[in-house]
Amino acid sequence: MNTKAPTSTPTPAAPLANMPLRTSVRNALRDYLDNVDSELVTDLYALVLSEVEAPMLQVVMEKVRFNQSKAAKLLGLNRGTLRTKLKQYDLLD
Repeated sequence: MNTKAPTSTPTPAAPLANMPLRTSVRNALRDYLDNVDSELVTDLYALVLSEVEAPMLQVVMEKVRFNQSKAAKLLGLNRGTLRTKLKQYDLLD
């Protein structure tokens, strides 16, 4: 069973802007696993990828004003792969 991760806010001592992405992800995963019955979670790897990949694609597409060639270059993907991922997450117009 895949369960959506609860939203987590950074602690006042470590504002999000000053926190490395790796640390943010680690903290979010710890919070998620602390707040769900880990025995009911399956396919955590796919869940994490989808939870990170979709917003990453959305932010990149907004940053490059929906120019797929620029987005593909920024992400280090070929344009075909980018289009496949955009379709997967329903991010194409």
